[in-house]
Amino acid sequence: MEADWLGLAAAPSFAVMARPTAGLGGGQAAMICAPAPGASSLGGMIPMYLLMSAFHSAPWLKLIASRRRRA
Repeated sequence: MEADWLGLAAAPSFAVMARPTAGLGGGQAAMICAPAPGASSLGGMIPMYLLMSAFHSAPWLKLIASRRRRA
C-alpha cells in the first residue's frame, strides 16, 4: 500500500523542481545541461523536469480513473 502512494510523489516533485529552476534561471545545472547551438529546444533542466513529471503521471491517472469508476 505504501508503494502505491510513493508512486504518486514523483510527478508533483518534478513539477515543483521545475518552478524554482525556471525562476532562478537554472544555475550551474543549466550550464551543464544547456543544449549545444542548433540542438533541440528540449534540452535543459526545465523541459527535463516537465517531461519527467509527465512520464511519472501514470499513478495519478490510474487513481483518478479508479475514483471515477467508483462514483
